[in-house]
Amino acid sequence: GTKLKLAFDMDSHGTIGVDLVAMSVNDIITLGARPLFFLDYFATSRLDVDQAEAVVAGIVRGCRESSCVLLGGETAEMPGFYGEGEYDLSGFAVGLVRGDKVINGKRDIQRGDVLVGLPSSGVHSNGFSLARKVLERSGLSLDAPFPKDFGDATTEGKTVGQVLLEPTRLYVDALTAVHYSGQAKVKGAVHVTGGGFQDNIPRVLPQGLGVSVRRGSWDVLPVFHWMQSVGRIEEEEMYRTFNMGVGFIMVMSPEDAQVALDRCQDATIIGEVVDKEGVTFH
Repeated sequence: GTKLKLAFDMDSHGTIGVDLVAMSVNDIITLGARPLFFLDYFATSRLDVDQAEAVVAGIVRGCRESSCVLLGGETAEMPGFYGEGEYDLSGFAVGLVRGDKVINGKRDIQRGDVLVGLPSSGVHSNGFSLARKVLERSGLSLDAPFPKDFGDATTEGKTVGQVLLEPTRLYVDALTAVHYSGQAKVKGAVHVTGGGFQDNIPRVLPQGLGVSVRRGSWDVLPVFHWMQSVGRIEEEEMYRTFNMGVGFIMVMSPEDAQVALDRCQDATIIGEVVDKEGVTFH
């Protein structure tokens, strides 16, 4: 997506491959599947070997961290089609799940179940058209220090570009540690991507049910406070566009949720399933 434009502008390509893998395997695990293998496609006008090596190194890192084999891929040179130094990147992953381990929220989720949230590492890979508009409005360059008024320990010493390019977190190990523990059942799983909370969470819920999300139950990352302030973006739009610091959600019974909290030390309960359809905040 348009996160690539930032990588081009910064001439920084070492983590964009992690994003590519993460956006595939984080979707696969919402079904309870374990990723098996990944293939990539890299297209450019003229191959820059150093640039391509950096991209592939990120793909390898993403596959290694998600226990997924990089089987191969394709590199295409199309002179005149892409701008100088630009490329396009795509890929796909294949996973496997036994029938008794398939996660089916529409079948299993009930009123009173809770939402176990796992933190994101940053903006991840969605919402960059809006993020780039905010960057333009801020007047800051990509190599400018991230504003101290909004920063914390996670942004200290980093530039605006580095904060925005922070690679998407991989959730394979976390989901596997809980769902395959033999001690708990994940009833529903949500990869919080484009559409944020409002569009992604309802997809896993049975008809007639919704969720109530507890504001303040997790740390909203500095980059989101900065974008909302500089861009003068309404809170509802922020939650509909970005992950707001929660990149993955597991829906579980209150009893089983304790297993997730024990096995994923940075997990928090961020809400519960209610009778009213939709996503509400309190």
